[in-house]
Amino acid sequence: MLTLDKIYHAAHVLKDVIRPTQPIPAPYVNKKGNVYLKPENLQLTGSFKVRGSYYKISQLSAEEKAKGVIACSAGNHAQGVALAATKNGIKSLICLPDCAPISKVEATRGYGADICLVPGVYDDAYKRAIELRDEKGYTFIHPFDDEDVIAGQGTIGLELLDQLKGIDAVIVPIGGGGLISGVAFAIKSLSPNIKVYGVQAAGAPSMKNSVEHKQIERLDAVSTIADGIAVKQPGENTFDLCSKYVDEIVTVTDDEVSSAILSLLEHQKLITEGAGAVAVAAAMFDKVPVEGKNVVCVVSGGNIDVNILDRVVKRGLLTSGRTCLLKVELLDRPGQLHQIARVIAERGANVIEMHHERTKANTNINGCFLRITMETRNFEHIAEIKEAITNAGFKIHE
Repeated sequence: MLTLDKIYHAAHVLKDVIRPTQPIPAPYVNKKGNVYLKPENLQLTGSFKVRGSYYKISQLSAEEKAKGVIACSAGNHAQGVALAATKNGIKSLICLPDCAPISKVEATRGYGADICLVPGVYDDAYKRAIELRDEKGYTFIHPFDDEDVIAGQGTIGLELLDQLKGIDAVIVPIGGGGLISGVAFAIKSLSPNIKVYGVQAAGAPSMKNSVEHKQIERLDAVSTIADGIAVKQPGENTFDLCSKYVDEIVTVTDDEVSSAILSLLEHQKLITEGAGAVAVAAAMFDKVPVEGKNVVCVVSGGNIDVNILDRVVKRGLLTSGRTCLLKVELLDRPGQLHQIARVIAERGANVIEMHHERTKANTNINGCFLRITMETRNFEHIAEIKEAITNAGFKIHE
């Protein structure tokens, strides 16, 4: 049974292993309140997962250590287990879904683990890991539904209470629920007035659905850029703990997550993965009460593939009004392009791409379209430009 003493013991075991990440003020996240970030993306292995996996492995018997450990993960738990096992001189085998980012696979291998890629998603990797555990006698290190793992993650809650005074709320990502279970248990045990909010991706709301319906439910499929929390079914322990200690669970869209990643990159100089940014997205888009409150967002990880980062940043620019795509109908005669360019330039936008195309057979024979990609300040700026283009006599096609 999870106890506060176990979490304190985990903190003692981890004191010379992990970084006690210091909260960072983040005024640009939501100016209605005082927002802080708990930057676990700066943790060893790039995520909070090393806390739970190291504590779990530290508690194994000599016989269990001799047989080695096995785990399954979308990437971050894999790296935590690999590092913890290597530091303790234990063999580790990690089952990862074959869709896991290459950077996470190679990082896991780099920490000393053997890799088994499994077709499918996390749940498929989990099934294969259990099969191999039974065949080979490994000890399975569950990524979230284990009391020692949860206790290790709960050390984040203890740190926050020591590091910041006057906290009103903590916002925590949820995949399988190990992180928020530990954090919520620690915080509610010591400061029950602090609100604990969980955040899931809109395309993977397994814990939200389960808690609302008061029974564990399994999703048929998950779809989100936040691969680290793309879990079809929560654990039994984590479901119970979330039901008891988490005040509310909300969801964020992939577009909102992209905007949060972009904001953290620009304003905080922090690189985060999708799962790591969901708490920030919840604060940015007022999914939980922030106004007039001291709020901490747990930034759970930063292991994002650079190729995905490029796409996410572009998506974030679009969804936050930092770039704009316009399709303007013109008459095919001299001076039209110049007029459009002048209107845009006078309002301080920067054209980064233009594409001119003739109209098709079913439209005006003298017509053409101009597709424009611009750098803009925000949605108000875009609206101003659109109004100016329309007032100049041009038609914008949405």
